[in-house]
Amino acid sequence: MFIPYGKHCIEDDDIEAVGRALKRDYIATGPGIAEFEEAFAKYVGSKYAVALSSGTAALHACCFAIDIKPGDEVITTPLTFAASANCVLYCGGTPVFADVDPYTYNISPEEIEKHITDKTRAIIPVHFTGQPCDMDHIHEIARKHNLFVIEDAAHATGAEYNGRKIGSISDMTIFSFHPVKHMTTCEGGMVTTNNEELYKKIRAFRAYCITKDPELLEDKEDGPWHYEMQGLGYNYRISDVMCALGTSQLKKIDRFVNRRREVAGRYNEEMKNFEHIVLPYQAEGCKSSWHLYTILIKDGKRREAYLKLKEAGIGVDVHYLPVYKHPYYQKHGYRDVKCPCAELIYDQILSIPVFYKLTEEEQTYVIQAVRDLAEGN
Repeated sequence: MFIPYGKHCIEDDDIEAVGRALKRDYIATGPGIAEFEEAFAKYVGSKYAVALSSGTAALHACCFAIDIKPGDEVITTPLTFAASANCVLYCGGTPVFADVDPYTYNISPEEIEKHITDKTRAIIPVHFTGQPCDMDHIHEIARKHNLFVIEDAAHATGAEYNGRKIGSISDMTIFSFHPVKHMTTCEGGMVTTNNEELYKKIRAFRAYCITKDPELLEDKEDGPWHYEMQGLGYNYRISDVMCALGTSQLKKIDRFVNRRREVAGRYNEEMKNFEHIVLPYQAEGCKSSWHLYTILIKDGKRREAYLKLKEAGIGVDVHYLPVYKHPYYQKHGYRDVKCPCAELIYDQILSIPVFYKLTEEEQTYVIQAVRDLAEGN
């Protein structure tokens, strides 16, 4: 038996939706893309949505849309996947790492304030594990310093902040549809925004910044075949077939997320008294969508716990090595960066299985394995 920490759920209606898409005249850039975008925007409550090939592409597009360039600084968390910072580097900017809150593991607004300079252009808060950051405080800081806010909600499809779905409250929000996330398009991402100008820039960026729109063309005399590349964009397009899967999955997202909440609730109840194990804290006003369920191993035996659980067939993982600790960052000016709280969490954290298809029997097995660790067995 092997129980992964995360797993996709593909059902018969998803397969049928993909099959129908494959029979259309356009399987690359067809009508299914707009259908998915419109449905997702409606779900999160935003005016606009742009589907892209990955969450990383979505982050890159957001930095492009606000014209991040050499000399600009963007503040983000170190406790995240590298893409949350790499997107700034792609545009020539400088990621700046602010430490995390010791309870939520999300970026600390107080630490953000400490790192703002006259070069700061934006903040990228990451909703770690699916729990929203302290967005009221972050927006207050952004307004004070005239900064953009790009929410990285790769973990947070379906999460809520003060009663509102994540995806409609900042300048831009990105989502990921990797197979271990709440819903999948195999690979894929989305940007949501209420800003029409940013929306248009992102749409252009995902397709080379090429346009045939007569109103936008600089050369209006050439002919009806004429198109122009008006910026340096990328091929970050997502296919019609992938979006057909996304639209089908989106219809079930509340069921998927609610099941994750049930799994997390059972962990919380049955493991609350385990010695040397710290369970995840949920901040008031935040409703996590539980992409990850993390525990802290407090007795200095995280490595031993990882190996024992792996040996027992439980696919635990560690999220994440602080980004500035990666060799690339160490070689490019980040050797002296220290975020003590993020480093302490990294030394203790383990992600245990949480996904829609996790059975009661499998979860019982995981809980017993963690109990054995807590009791020193």
